[in-house]
Amino acid sequence: MKEFNKLSERQRNMLRYIEKYTEDNGFPPTIRQIGENTGINSTSVVNYNLNKLVQAGYLMRSQHVSRGLRLTGPVPGGKKSSKVAVQAAVSSLRVPIVGHIFASAPVPVPDDYSYDEDSMVEVTAAMLGGSDPAQTFALRVKGDSMMDAMIREGDIVIFRKQETAKNGDMVAVWLTDRSETTLKYFYNEGQRIRLQPAHPHMDPIYVEPRQCRIEGRVLSVIRHM
Repeated sequence: MKEFNKLSERQRNMLRYIEKYTEDNGFPPTIRQIGENTGINSTSVVNYNLNKLVQAGYLMRSQHVSRGLRLTGPVPGGKKSSKVAVQAAVSSLRVPIVGHIFASAPVPVPDDYSYDEDSMVEVTAAMLGGSDPAQTFALRVKGDSMMDAMIREGDIVIFRKQETAKNGDMVAVWLTDRSETTLKYFYNEGQRIRLQPAHPHMDPIYVEPRQCRIEGRVLSVIRHM
């Protein structure tokens, strides 16, 4: 292991922050949190220095799970108990939050979704209902048309990617003729598709089947209190 005093000041500060955050929260910080709290503006610079700390023997790191950092031992001059506290965090799964879904009248959205490594939400395997994590994505809700289904503005909805749905499924739908998206219950009525809100004062939306493209089916909902 490289001597602590031979690490850069930036690297020593990162180790101190990781240890303190882990001690306080029971799991390690994200790359973005490390940068914000150690005065580093670039996540790539944080990532570079984390790799240097792995090489120096101070960190173990998993690239496959969220917050996959673990201190190999106490930080000189820091707290002593973080090594054990981090271990439970490495079993979580990550799903990308790729944008917003409108539980309201359909609203235009960008032509495509994008996300970076920090735009992820941690979930358990049970929340995915057996779905492959690689086939899932998350959207943040705007609007209240699904309030009677216990989905409110600000909630994060986890979806399984699929292009078909059964009657009664709650789905993310892209309305191709309007370039608009919405979150509704799906009903195929033959000549038309009924997109049913879960709100006592909102009417269903009717569209032709060719104008309705299903993006995904709801698996679970996360609400931050």
